[in-house]
Amino acid sequence: MGTAAFAAPSLRALVETGHTVAAVVTQPDRPHGRGLRRQVSPVKAAALDLGLPVLQPEKASDPLFVAELAALQPEVIVVVAYGQILKPAVLDLPDRGCINVHGSLLPEFRGAGPIQWAILRGAVETGVTTMFMDPGMDTGDVLLSASTPIHPDDTAGTLSDRLAPMGAALLLETLARLEQGTLVRRPQDASRATYAPLLKKEDGAIRWGQTAVEIRNRVHGCNPSPGAYTSRLGQTVKVWRCRTEEGDAVAPPGSVVRVSPLVVAAGQGSVELLEVQPESRGRMTGSAFATGYRIQPGESWI
Repeated sequence: MGTAAFAAPSLRALVETGHTVAAVVTQPDRPHGRGLRRQVSPVKAAALDLGLPVLQPEKASDPLFVAELAALQPEVIVVVAYGQILKPAVLDLPDRGCINVHGSLLPEFRGAGPIQWAILRGAVETGVTTMFMDPGMDTGDVLLSASTPIHPDDTAGTLSDRLAPMGAALLLETLARLEQGTLVRRPQDASRATYAPLLKKEDGAIRWGQTAVEIRNRVHGCNPSPGAYTSRLGQTVKVWRCRTEEGDAVAPPGSVVRVSPLVVAAGQGSVELLEVQPESRGRMTGSAFATGYRIQPGESWI
């Protein structure tokens, strides 16, 4: 059961290592883009490529779907970035339980946006965890985990690309130990839990009064979605990549310090804008934006 691109490597790993995948469950095709054409999920695309049957219930708790799932007699249900809360009717179906691959080191960053929030909150390390699922939000017993550092130039997209194959490898090891009977279940320490809800558009608003590091974390944590943004002369400008310049504030927050390279003052330090996207235009370098839009030092952005 999976939907997002993060889940596709786990599905492919299961098939490539000889596990029998009775069916793939993913979210229904959704309208996408300006033309609102229905788009298949990355997991559905992978399943069709692998020749696997695909189920797409609107609600995983629908009794008709639960009956269809029960008829498959699953030994294990693997869940990776599926996008729906599973009820006991599904969790109790497989003989050996439901195993989830989660994009954080649980109990940190429980929820739908663990990779994005790890960057947004300035974590220096994250990873992947496998767990036995229970009815709570990522509260099940931890099985295995693997970690990786978060680099200053990591975005949520690049970090997800690194974590996804790590999750696939960890899943295979988890299933092998499950079959061997050597898995050890570790209850989570709820007192250490942090939460990572799905990002909203407003989470991408750049607050120039924050430190340069906090602004960079927001920009990179919101890349590729929902995108960080600021306003220049009443026009929205998205910021996709940046880097920090440390030191004391050299101008009021939100003021353009230099145009080549394009640097904007933060509450502490400043931020060099590496990749931006003006309203109704494609992405471009900060320097190209400064030249093409005749940006002047001292301009104030909000």
